[in-house]
Amino acid sequence: MKEKKMNWWSVLLIVSLIGILFTGCSTNNNAATPAPAENNKTNEQKTNTEAPPAADEPVDGGTITLSTFSDIVSLNPIFINDTSSGDVAQFLFAKLYDLNREGNVTAEPWSLAAEAPQVSEDGKTYTVRLKDSAKWSDGKPVTADDIIFTIDTVRNPDVGAPGISLMDKVDKIEKVDDKTVNITLKQVYAPFQYSLVTELVPAHVLKDVPVKELQANAYGTDPAKTVTSGPWKWTAWKAGESHTMDADPNYWGEVKPHIAQIFYKIYADQNTEVQALLKGDTDHISAIPVTQVEAVKANDQIDIIQKPGAQYEYLNFNFDPKNFPDNYGLFEGQKTRQAIAHALNRQGMVDNILKGVGALMNAPFLPDTWADPKEAAVNYDYNVETAKKLLAEDGWVAGKDGILEKDGHRFSFELQYNAGNSRREQVAAVIQQNLKDVGIEATPKGIDFAAWIDQNVTPGKYQALLLAWSLNTPDPDSESVFSSKYFPPTGQNSGWYKNEKLDQLWIDGYSTVDQNERKEIYKEVAKEISTDLPYVFLYQYGQAIGTGPRVHWAEEDRPEPSIGYGQYFHAIKWWVTDK
Repeated sequence: MKEKKMNWWSVLLIVSLIGILFTGCSTNNNAATPAPAENNKTNEQKTNTEAPPAADEPVDGGTITLSTFSDIVSLNPIFINDTSSGDVAQFLFAKLYDLNREGNVTAEPWSLAAEAPQVSEDGKTYTVRLKDSAKWSDGKPVTADDIIFTIDTVRNPDVGAPGISLMDKVDKIEKVDDKTVNITLKQVYAPFQYSLVTELVPAHVLKDVPVKELQANAYGTDPAKTVTSGPWKWTAWKAGESHTMDADPNYWGEVKPHIAQIFYKIYADQNTEVQALLKGDTDHISAIPVTQVEAVKANDQIDIIQKPGAQYEYLNFNFDPKNFPDNYGLFEGQKTRQAIAHALNRQGMVDNILKGVGALMNAPFLPDTWADPKEAAVNYDYNVETAKKLLAEDGWVAGKDGILEKDGHRFSFELQYNAGNSRREQVAAVIQQNLKDVGIEATPKGIDFAAWIDQNVTPGKYQALLLAWSLNTPDPDSESVFSSKYFPPTGQNSGWYKNEKLDQLWIDGYSTVDQNERKEIYKEVAKEISTDLPYVFLYQYGQAIGTGPRVHWAEEDRPEPSIGYGQYFHAIKWWVTDK
C-alpha cells in the first residue's frame, strides 16, 4: 500500500490515531473521516496467535527484513509526504511525542520530550521540555533550537512543507532554556497536541541552508549527510532496491533496540512481496493484498493481524484547467461530479476487491469515530440511470463514438494511480468500466510511486487520481487537504479545489476544544463536502499485516493497524531469532 500521508484523523471506536494524512501511498498530517453509506466493517480478524511464536526473553542482535513495493522520496522529516518515506524515517528519527495504542499523545521512553506538554489556561500556549539525554547521531545534543528551527521552517510558506497547516497557527516560539520552549498559538487550535507528534531536524546541520534550497539539499537523500536521532542510523540506500539501517551504538534512549539491523527491501509489486514472505525472504509485510490473504493464512508459520485501519481511498478530481487540453476543466460541474459518484459501484469494490474488509464513506471522516457524520453526509448509491440524467442536465451529450461531449470537448481523462498496488489496479479497472457505462472515457495509468508523488501529486499535475490518505492522528481536521489556503506547493490540496464555505468551516471546527461543538461543525462540513465533491470518497479499508516466524514481540508491543505506522508499533522492543 502506498498512501499519502495526512496528519489528522478521528479516533476509532476501539483505538485512536493521531496525525495527518499520507497519500495513497502518501501522507498528510491531519486527517478526518465522516459518513459511511453502509458500514461493512468486520471485526478484527487474526490468524494463529496474537503474537508470533516467541522466545521467552528478548535477545539482542540479528537482522529483520522489512519490505515495500515503493521507494522513498526523501527522509527529511520536513518534506515527508508519503508512506514509504515515513516508514523508513520512523526507525531513524525520534519524535517529539508519540502515540500510545489508544491514540493518546504521550512522552514515551523513546520520545524526545521529557513529559507531557503543559497547556495554558487559555489553551494557546504549550510548554515543551526535552529529555536531557536526547542526542543526534553525530553526538550533538537535541536542544530547544531544534524545536524552534523545525517549527519555523515548516510554517514558512517559502519552504513548501506539506505539514504547514499543522504549524502555521503558531504565533511565536520562545526559548526558555536549552531544553524548554513555549509555543504560543495565534488562536485556539484544537488538534495542536497532535502537531507535536513530529520528528525534529537538526538546526546545527540545516540552519545555514537557504529555505528555498532545503528540499534539494542532500539531507534526507544521502545517508552520509543525514543526521538522525532515533535507535537506528541510515547507513546505505540502493535506489529502487533497499535501505540498510544499523542500530546506533551511541543511541541516547533508556530503552535500546534489540534488533541490530533493519534491511528494508523494495519489491516490484505487492504480489512479489507476498511470495517473498512465504519463502522467508522477508520477515514482515505491512499490507498483504486481500486477494492473497487466504494463501498466506494457509502457512501456519506466518502471523496475520487484520482489521479496518486508519486509511481511506478516494477518487480525486483536479480543478486546475491547465491540466486539460485547451484549458477546459472536465470536472467543473457539480452535477457532473455527483453523476460520477452515482456511476461508481463502491459497494461492489468493498465486496469483491476488499472481500468485505472495509466500510463505505461519503466524507473524509472514518466510520465509528466521534466525527462520523453518518446521515448528515450525502450518500451516492450505485445508479447508472441517475448518473446519466445528471450528466445530461449538466450539458453532456453523446458523441458519434458514444463518449459524451460538451462545448466540443470529449469527456475523456487520465486516471493516475501508483504502479504495483494490486488493489488500486483493480479499483481503477472498475472505475474505468463503470464510467464507460455512462459515456465517460477514463484511461488508468500506473506510475512509479516515488516519481509520481514528486512530479504529479505534490505539484497538482494530473487530471484525476486514485489514491488514499493514511491518517496519522485521531483529529478530524482536514483543512490542509481541502482548503484553498493550501494549494501546491505549500499544501496538500493538490486538486486545486476551492470552496469558501468549507474554508471557513474548517477554521470553525478547530477553533474550539468543545468536542460536541466540533462534532456539529463537522456535520456541516460533511453535508457541504459530500454535496460539492472535490473527491468521490470510496471506502475505509484495512491492511493485513503479515509477520514471519523469526520476529517476536511481547503482547503489549504487537502491531496496531488502527493507528498511523501501527504496523511497526513499539518496534524498538521487538527481537528476531533464527527459528
